[in-house]
Amino acid sequence: MVAKANPKTILGFTFIGILIIIAISGIALSAVGIVWHQTIQRENERELLFIGDQYRAAISSYYESTPNGVKQYPKKLEDLLLDNRFPVIKRHIRRLYDDPMTTKQPWGLIKQQDYIVGVYSLSTQQAIKKTGFPTIYESFAETTTYDEWKFVAVNN
Repeated sequence: MVAKANPKTILGFTFIGILIIIAISGIALSAVGIVWHQTIQRENERELLFIGDQYRAAISSYYESTPNGVKQYPKKLEDLLLDNRFPVIKRHIRRLYDDPMTTKQPWGLIKQQDYIVGVYSLSTQQAIKKTGFPTIYESFAETTTYDEWKFVAVNN
């Protein structure tokens, strides 16, 4: 004689099976979310290094190309985009970039008196990158947050 399975027992096992599948799916999705977040942060770090270097080079170019007399740094970032100290417009940077780490906030400005000598991110988020910086930014390896990454023009 073959015993028949109780329909309520089958439904109970099905329900437990579905709960296990949902739990496993939740764990997998949370792991994917963490990896995705770190991937985005690493991409933003690369972008921060690129954009910061663009600003550093533009500030240096502005300083070095000062016409006649005492060299000076820009008073505002817009001066890098449209340098009207010359009869013909000169551009030291192609466009004003947003801070990739804090898209809503402006750049932090490093000033000497009233002139901009560098920029930095206002993000206090922990940096992932700790090694492999270009020579000019080797000191970034000793920092912990993005607001410590200072992109400063170095001129003679």
